[in-house]
Amino acid sequence: MPKCSLETMVCRREKLVDACEKLYQTKTFDEITLKEIGDEAEFTRTAIYSYFQTKEEIFLALLQREYGKWIKELENIEQTKVKLTASKLAKMLALSLQNRVQLLKLLSMNLYAIEENSRDENLLEFKRVYKASLDAVDRCFRKFDPKASPAESYAFSYHFFPFMYGIYPYVFPSEKQIKAMKTAGMKLKKRTVCQLAYPAIVKMLEKNKE
Repeated sequence: MPKCSLETMVCRREKLVDACEKLYQTKTFDEITLKEIGDEAEFTRTAIYSYFQTKEEIFLALLQREYGKWIKELENIEQTKVKLTASKLAKMLALSLQNRVQLLKLLSMNLYAIEENSRDENLLEFKRVYKASLDAVDRCFRKFDPKASPAESYAFSYHFFPFMYGIYPYVFPSEKQIKAMKTAGMKLKKRTVCQLAYPAIVKMLEKNKE
């Protein structure tokens, strides 16, 4: 049997990631199995192993792809011609997150377990894209504050990136969570990603200007 071309291999790998993404729209991470991903993509288990060894590796590839899409939005912010005030940059960053709900949903999972159950080469490939997102945010911050020191830029990213992990659960609570919160007497306020993220990012930016 002739070997697949690199282009064919990339396409087949992406097909598995697409299948994972489709299943993740209606199921949780724990509910999705490697077999289901294979069935959705019309792959045998043996064929899957040519690209991924675990379900976690496929989810890691999906997360990597989402970071790649977000980086393109960050580059658009960096290249804007308008002067970036704290309010303007916060709004742009908040809107970029609102456009990447899938990224936020993935970040709300147990990424520690996903990374631990992925091979070193897959994790390294992901970390390179993750670093690229850090660098892109850093460039946006420096466009906002060209005189910022490395420590100030790092401080912003140190607050901003962990903050992203908690956005999805606040904006998109499950029906079970909503019921429990109502029973517990908690007040529920519906907010979009942008409405939640914008004021928090403004505060992060202003704090680094103090």
